[in-house]
Amino acid sequence: MISEPELVGGVEFEAPEVLTETPPPRPPRTRRPWLWALGGAVAASAVWGGGLYAYDREQEPGPDLGGYKPVADLCEVAELKALGTVLGKKSQDGAGLGVDEPAMSESSCMVVFGPLETGQSLDITYTLHKTVDPEPEFAVRARQHGVIQELDGIGEQAFFDSHSGEGGTLRILDGQAEITINLYRQYHEVNGVPVESERLDLSGIDVPMSQDALALMAALKK
Repeated sequence: MISEPELVGGVEFEAPEVLTETPPPRPPRTRRPWLWALGGAVAASAVWGGGLYAYDREQEPGPDLGGYKPVADLCEVAELKALGTVLGKKSQDGAGLGVDEPAMSESSCMVVFGPLETGQSLDITYTLHKTVDPEPEFAVRARQHGVIQELDGIGEQAFFDSHSGEGGTLRILDGQAEITINLYRQYHEVNGVPVESERLDLSGIDVPMSQDALALMAALKK
């Protein structure tokens, strides 16, 4: 409610006068301070509200990562014991370049089972999505790569492609974590002649791959 005029700005009405034909001039009114104060209050409220909105946005929580954490050396985490039993001991491993950003983290590992030049190669990629949900695109992308067999009991979704018995690719989605394990025979050259690795019977290789994948998923949450 607007105050009575005589209480605003420190100016009171003068004593009543008897009106004459020419009224005496009244003293000028001072500027009403409430207009400035109201404008200042509105501005302060806008600044405070904007700051609070920005603060809330900065503090907005991301999706639940389900215990998964970024890793700097994926080879150190991936023991691959089941595959080692089938393919032989690891002769070489090495971590690929990784990234750890606010939106996502990704790391990779390259392994050779058996002889260095004639063994079986394995690539692992681990991607942790920190802001977006990868589920709507996961199955579509998997099928685009030729993955045709769906596996149960591994994460939320898992697909496997046997590569016609030449190895296999296992793709797993578990919440915000995406894991791809790709096994293939190596090729190298001797005096310019391509030499392929020993042909192993890799039928059923999805079983040890799945066992190692489950162990890796548990280790990534520690």
